[in-house]
Amino acid sequence: MASLKVTLEEEKRVKGLGFLRNRGTDNFSARVITVNGKLTPQQARCIAEAAEKFGDGNILFTTRLSVECPGIPYDKIEDFRAFIAKEGLQIGGTGPKVRPIVACKGSTCNYGLIDVSSLSEEMHRRFYEGYREVKLPHKFKIAVGGCPNNCVKPDLNDVGVMGSKEPNLNKELCKSCKKCAVVEVCPTNAAQVVDGIVHIDYNTCIRCGRCVSKCHFDALRDSQVGYKICVGGTWGKNVNRGKALNRVFKEQDEVLDTIEKVILFYKDQGIAGERLANTIDRLGFESFEEEMLKAPAL
Repeated sequence: MASLKVTLEEEKRVKGLGFLRNRGTDNFSARVITVNGKLTPQQARCIAEAAEKFGDGNILFTTRLSVECPGIPYDKIEDFRAFIAKEGLQIGGTGPKVRPIVACKGSTCNYGLIDVSSLSEEMHRRFYEGYREVKLPHKFKIAVGGCPNNCVKPDLNDVGVMGSKEPNLNKELCKSCKKCAVVEVCPTNAAQVVDGIVHIDYNTCIRCGRCVSKCHFDALRDSQVGYKICVGGTWGKNVNRGKALNRVFKEQDEVLDTIEKVILFYKDQGIAGERLANTIDRLGFESFEEEMLKAPAL
């Protein structure tokens, strides 16, 4: 193996920029940030050209919707950055900071309950870009899912947002249909007909909203879409499912403001090297939740 010329100090510096050393070499992988997995055709072509021009020609996709171009020599790092910058692309996604936002495609999925695209893009602007220079105790991951199908596993992130639609049943409108359309579509068997009337077990219901439009007599017509926020999730070496705050948020701005409160709480109360889940456990979930749900002072 050829002797390595790049020092550990320089390796650490460029890692902070988003360049990860390829093991045993002086080459690096550039972690190109997407806006939650979305690229324009021009950006995709630019990344492909940069991979061929400066790297080994391969393009890799990360679990957090970033793009990596491996095989970039140390002395070509700045050339790579300048080349992709012409299409508004940046390198990053490392360090004890807010990491790139992960989102499903809930806006186009049949099960999507919320406008994931709009919400996650605003999160990218406000939290990934806006807090890029803010050092936190550890990495901080955010995920957005359009429904309780949990495709992007929001509850395994430091903060996860999930679309929610609780069926608001008006039993007076139930016509005791021989074959209940609500029961037929429920994926968790939370809806059952008892004594000729449909009942919903809200302890079993996952708030997916699939039943809401199925009743032919609009017994669920008053159901509303909301946002559920989970906090303190982790995955990897230590898996911990996040806990949902005891409130269904109705407005996107409320969601964004609450996430910002969580980040600032973590920045102020967290200990270096400690994930949000550990901070919450140390200080107590009840007091943390009370602080997060507290109305702003007038």
